[in-house]
Amino acid sequence: MASGIWHLACQTYAQNLFQFHRSLKQTQFLFSSARSFRVAKWTPSSRSFQAMFSAGTSTTSSAKLSSISKWLLGPPLLSKPPLWFRSSLLFKSALFFALLFLLSYSQGSVALTAQTSRVIEGSAPYLTFDGGQTKATNTDTFLAIELPDGRRITQSANTSSATNPIRLPSGNYTFNDIHTVVPASVPLVNGEYAIDINNLVSQGKWGDDDGDGQGANGVTASGRIDLTIRDKNGTTVSRSDTLSLCKAPYKLTLSSTGGTLETRYGVPRGSRFYGGTAEYYITLSSQPVICSVRPNLYLGGTGNNVSFPWGGVRDDSKYAGPSNIWSPTKGFLVQSTSPSSYDLNFPTTGSDGLYFDLDVGGVDASQLSWTVNTSGRLRATVSWTRPRSGTFIDPRGNTVQADVWIRDKSSYVTRVTLHGPRASSSQISSSSPGRLTPSLSLPQRFELVGRDSHGNEVRYGFVLRQWFVHRGSKSARQSDQISWCNSLGYRLARVRDLTNAVRTGSSPISGAVPSSSGNWYQRHIGAGFFTEWGY
Repeated sequence: MASGIWHLACQTYAQNLFQFHRSLKQTQFLFSSARSFRVAKWTPSSRSFQAMFSAGTSTTSSAKLSSISKWLLGPPLLSKPPLWFRSSLLFKSALFFALLFLLSYSQGSVALTAQTSRVIEGSAPYLTFDGGQTKATNTDTFLAIELPDGRRITQSANTSSATNPIRLPSGNYTFNDIHTVVPASVPLVNGEYAIDINNLVSQGKWGDDDGDGQGANGVTASGRIDLTIRDKNGTTVSRSDTLSLCKAPYKLTLSSTGGTLETRYGVPRGSRFYGGTAEYYITLSSQPVICSVRPNLYLGGTGNNVSFPWGGVRDDSKYAGPSNIWSPTKGFLVQSTSPSSYDLNFPTTGSDGLYFDLDVGGVDASQLSWTVNTSGRLRATVSWTRPRSGTFIDPRGNTVQADVWIRDKSSYVTRVTLHGPRASSSQISSSSPGRLTPSLSLPQRFELVGRDSHGNEVRYGFVLRQWFVHRGSKSARQSDQISWCNSLGYRLARVRDLTNAVRTGSSPISGAVPSSSGNWYQRHIGAGFFTEWGY
């Protein structure tokens, strides 16, 4: 308040000072008039004069006056000074007040600057994959992904799992459509896409909204980030691969050793990324499907060494069927989803107790309840179970390891088991066992329907055209075996009922069609019992 009065007094005095130069009489009249500004009175007892000087000083009572102030406020003159002396003295006083006014204003400006000046903070530098639209400034955003529909999911907001994956919108996508801080140009090496953060900077995959970090050595970075993509079977996937519902859910993993991104100047100068890992499970928004049907994969071109009771054998690729029908790691591929052509699917042959596993895509198979639609004496059951472990005795009395083609015995499978006529132990021993019941009417059509509580539905159909009954390890002459089969109401199997192998030479034998390329079977649908079910 005192400072404000002091400035107002100085301003008024300065205006009066200009009038002094125009007319000395007017000035004398102004300063001697009882109606003029009181600060012009010469008596030291003037309270206005004292207040004017004290207002520009400290508010404490111990403030000291300068020497010139003391002179101006000294004892009264013994006699009234002549007019010319008063004019000269007034002019000097005017100059003093003008200087004092400027000094006070300058000090006030300095004080204002000292009180309001502060460091102006801008924005931190960031990593980006889209020219700055998406900015990674911390670990959470550094390990984030952006989906094809623009949704951005950070590490902290990620709730996906193998049973609750992120669903992409309808469409055909590759993993290049799912953006991360790892550029699409990074090559796949040893199953992962890896890049140093400094290399991201050199590629221009960074930014600073304040313009900091430009020029040589303007920005530095440290650390590393890795990207891996695997399908539900643990197989490494390329970023250029098209997503398939039958391989979903995919697991996309981003992991970082931690690092920094710093500019040479600016506040704040840098961003810090701490080490961490984010796992995103991803699938497609499509209706669930049956992707493949897996019987015994041996012998089917798996490339493994297989041990049989009669000796070991290399599961060579020659046993594999056409790639559009057979996969050495998956089994038979689905050939038709139309009920009118279910007969194109595996299996077309069967026997009591044989089983195969359904590879279900696009839904949590553990939540499916199954219905089997069929008309006939043969049956099929569907169960959610673990693969068999340990060993069992085959029909010939050999000890065989169960489900040897399935390495992970802890993972549950959707297993379909066939049920129908079989020879009892007494019938196997008898040379004239009598007819098996019930009698069959083939072909018989099956449709398996799985539904969950969310309304998802998946179907698989097949048609059995042949049913086989074995006699175990019982050996007999061919004529006796023919008689035994006829007694059951069946006939002895022929070569083409069992295999599509072709024997050349002096006594050529041709099996089922489509034929194999040599004297070995090739896995196929509808080309014999062994070609479908393996050894």
